[in-house]
This record gives sequence, C-alpha cells and structure tokens, in this order.
Amino acid sequence: MDLDAYVAEHAAEWRRLEHLASRRRLGAAEVDELVALYQRAATHLSVVRSRSPDPALVARLSRLVLAARGAVTGGSAFSWRSIARFFTVTFPLAVYRAWPWWCGVAVGFTAVSFGLMAYVAANPDVALLFMSESEMDDLVNHDFAAYYSEFQPQNFTFHVWANNAFLTAQCLAAGVLIVPVLYLLWMNALNVGMVGGVMIAAGRSDVFFGLIMPHGLLELTCVYVGAGVGLRIGWSWIAPGPHRTRGRALAETAREGMMVALGLVAVLAVSGVLEGFVTPAPLPAAIRIGFGATIWIAFFVYVVALGRRAQAAGERADLEEPLSETPVPTS
Repeated sequence: MDLDAYVAEHAAEWRRLEHLASRRRLGAAEVDELVALYQRAATHLSVVRSRSPDPALVARLSRLVLAARGAVTGGSAFSWRSIARFFTVTFPLAVYRAWPWWCGVAVGFTAVSFGLMAYVAANPDVALLFMSESEMDDLVNHDFAAYYSEFQPQNFTFHVWANNAFLTAQCLAAGVLIVPVLYLLWMNALNVGMVGGVMIAAGRSDVFFGLIMPHGLLELTCVYVGAGVGLRIGWSWIAPGPHRTRGRALAETAREGMMVALGLVAVLAVSGVLEGFVTPAPLPAAIRIGFGATIWIAFFVYVVALGRRAQAAGERADLEEPLSETPVPTS
C-alpha cells in the first residue's frame, strides 16, 4: 500500500473528524457526520496497522479515534448532577431496599450486647476471664472516659472515622462469605457488652452511656447497614430468586453494596465529628445524647423518605442516569 497516497486521500476526513470531536455542541447533521467519520477512521486505523504499520501514523489515528469515540459515547467527567443524584436517589434507595437485613442485624447485635452487659454486670467475675483487676480499675476510673479526650478533636475524628470505615468495609467485603461478618459482629458485640458490663457493675453506667450514645447511635447504625448489606450480598448467590442466575444476582447486589459503601463514608464522617467534638464536650449528658439522637433520627428520615420515593418511582440503585435524561447534543 502506498502510505503517502493513502494519507493524502483521507487527510481531509481526519481533519474534519478532529474538528468535530473537539466541538462541545453539535447539530443533528454534524452528529451524524461525526459518527460516520469515526467509523471510517477506525477502519483506516485497522488498515494502516495491518498493511503498513507506520508508528507515527498509527499513533495519530489512535488518538483521533479515541477522541472521536469519547465525543460519540460521552465522557465520564465530574458532574454535580451525578453527585446530587447519588445522595438523593442511589444511596438512600440502596439502604432502604436492604432494610430487612440491617434491621435484623441491629436487633441481633443489640440483644447480644445488652444480654452480655446484664450478665457481666450480674457476674463481675466473668470479666476476669478477659482482663485483670487492675485493668478493670483503670477502665472504670480513667481509661474509658480518657479515650475520648486524650487527642485533639480533629485528630481523634479522623482516627475513629478511619477505624469505623474499615470495620464497615470489612463487613461489606466479607459478606459474600457470610461467616466472617457474623464473626466481626460477635467480636464487637462482645467488646461492647464486656466494657458496658464492667462499667455498670462498678456503678458507672451514667459515664458509659453518657459517652457512648452521642455518637454510638449513628456509628453502630452504619455498622448495622454495612453488615446487613454484606449479608444480603452473600445470600444473593445462595438464593438468587426467580429469573436470575447466581452470577447476575451476586453482581446486582454487590453493585448496590458498593453504592452503600460510598455513602457510608460520608455518614461515618458525621459520626466521627460527633465522637471527636460532641462526645467529649463539657456539656450535660442529656444535651450531648439529644444532639446525637437528633442526627441519628434525621438519618432514618432521610433514608426512608428518599428511599421510598425512589423505589416508588422505579429508580435503580446505581450511578447510571435514566436514558431519558442522557444529554443529547443539540444545535
């Protein structure tokens, strides 16, 4: 193939394609022309590669075809509209659809935690199986309360946010195997129950609940949601339901789970701020707990109201916008 003659024959088409691909808005006729020239350029690239693979020309045509493909299919540039849709549709819908799972986790975790608290408070010797008397004394008289004020609030906020996000991510990621999620929940319920039981047995229940509740309501809810969605992912391949293969069911629920994970990052940041700034604040316990409870209730209202509305509207719990909303170039 005469490469120079081939370039001379098609150079005008390539320049025209480059011009159209760089335009932000196109008319209907220009869109048709762009698609046709893109298809021709892709063919030209294939011909050059197979018959006369000149590196410079191949690189030029490759860049041109990629740019044209981006103009034809649309890019994935940052969009405030997508961010807004995520927080008003995608995230609340994904959480709302999984409510039987995370509500079940919440009931189970709460029952186990409070059961352990009551048992340890009634049988203080049980705690000696897990910690020494000196460690119990330090916990009751200093360590538990000092934990929330030993660091600067902003540093502590970031620390607990990272820890809680990691725990929630573990529950989500391990959900496909189910058993690891149950183990993580048990270990955390054991920790809460043991510490709470020791504090209650020592007559420091006011300190325990006064410090754990301002942030714990929202924080534990995030863990419940993460664990519940993780278990839902695991159950999807065990019982995929009618008209779905196991692979499809797992893919769909896992995709929704990733949307939940992204949203929980923001919610856990709010919980971290509560734990870093509100929990150790020199305010009456009732005010601190009331503040945390208000934000916790607001989260429930947000999920139920927006999630129910999105489900009634037939929305999907992913980042894809409906086809009817896909922007179409106009003149």
